[in-house]
Amino acid sequence: MFVEKIPGDYENGDVNKNLDDDGRVKRTGTWVTASAHIITAVIGSGVLSLAWAVAQLGWVGGPAALVVFSFITYFTSTLLADAYRAPDPVRGQRNYTYMDAVRAYLGGRKVQLCGLAQYMNLTGITIGYTITSSISMVAVKRSNCFHKHGHQAKCETSNYPFMVIFGCIQIVLSQIPNFAKLSWLSIIASVMSFAYSFIGLGLSIAKVAGGEEDVRTTLTGVIVGVDVSGSEKVWRTLQAIGDIAFAYSFSNVLIEIQDTIKWSPVVPENKSMKRATAIGVSTTTIFYLLCGLVGYAAFGNDAPGNFLTGFGFYEPFWLIDFANICIAIHLLGAYQVFAQPLFGFVEGWCSRRWPGNRFITSEQAVRVPFYGVYYINLFRLVWRTTYVIVTAFVAMLFPFFNNFLGLIGAGSFWPLVVYFPIEIHIAQTKMAKFSFKWMWLKILTWACLIVSLIAAAASVQGLIQSLQAYKPFQLQY
Repeated sequence: MFVEKIPGDYENGDVNKNLDDDGRVKRTGTWVTASAHIITAVIGSGVLSLAWAVAQLGWVGGPAALVVFSFITYFTSTLLADAYRAPDPVRGQRNYTYMDAVRAYLGGRKVQLCGLAQYMNLTGITIGYTITSSISMVAVKRSNCFHKHGHQAKCETSNYPFMVIFGCIQIVLSQIPNFAKLSWLSIIASVMSFAYSFIGLGLSIAKVAGGEEDVRTTLTGVIVGVDVSGSEKVWRTLQAIGDIAFAYSFSNVLIEIQDTIKWSPVVPENKSMKRATAIGVSTTTIFYLLCGLVGYAAFGNDAPGNFLTGFGFYEPFWLIDFANICIAIHLLGAYQVFAQPLFGFVEGWCSRRWPGNRFITSEQAVRVPFYGVYYINLFRLVWRTTYVIVTAFVAMLFPFFNNFLGLIGAGSFWPLVVYFPIEIHIAQTKMAKFSFKWMWLKILTWACLIVSLIAAAASVQGLIQSLQAYKPFQLQY
């Protein structure tokens, strides 16, 4: 939308030293900051629900699904990393967004379909994170209540005040101008994700070592006729497969993350991004396997949906509180990682549509204590504040929105994670139709489409159940 004017950037008289080849402020990101963005985007509080997913699939299906989908995500992400520039992946013209990459290689209606899938998914995620963060903060309050009054106490607490608090903090964080300025927040969020993951893992290990309860685990997961009915087994299995498939997804922000990486003739952006992807996905896979398998060993077929907010553990209450606070802090950063591409898209479109409108394009310098000069854009302030308020309001109206988010995830997983990266790769390499590589890429595409469809069906079934049980204005906890 504009080139941010930083005092001292041009004092040496050589403007080009401070600009990249596209005229934008020189990028300073590395594979380290890109890895932090990926880990922040991928390792969410959903890691704590993987024990439930493994419980539905068992000791065989659970680990197999985690490994298979981690490989698929890594493979398609490396293909997408080569699409950052076109037509040459090293020296071609930059594509700043996922839509730009699809436009450069595929064109036509596929560009609009990509944008629809990507930005619906990003909007849904930010609403879901508003709900999830409030659940974690409510869990802190309830944990203290249980510790004080006993585990049988009702300890009912409303989510709504915590959604408001989360929204107020996001209004401030949303004034971070762009993805390039987000590195510090992503690093903090990554540390928080490691913290609560280690706490959950440690508590599960302690529970297994204690051996206080008779925990049932099987090779195939929950048992029909004992734990669930036949139909419940089918729906839960489909939902678990979908949850694991979506748990690795970060393709909807991959190009935007790559656009923060500095270029060098020795290490071009696509090579740095592939290294960051390898680190991010491998780290995620290790954590997912540890938390999923150890959590299943600790809780067995009765594993809760989230063993920190769902009170799989009650003590030590202070450690549970700390872990849930870490979840909330992580989601503050993760919200921004997914919101920034949407912010940039709307602001870029408006600046091109009304280039002479000073409300949209001009900036005013404001001196902020302990920070220095901050350049404020009035349109950015109003638009981003409005967006945060609307997402918080939707979260309050539909506290079961996470079930709907599963449907959005099913609808966006196939096109964003699988279809577009593979189609771009085929177009980029001018791959011959019906060649061996073309055939197995198409087989992978169709297999993942089937996964998306069955996960969508499971999400619809879960959404129907939530709507039937939903009581407006009831305390949510």
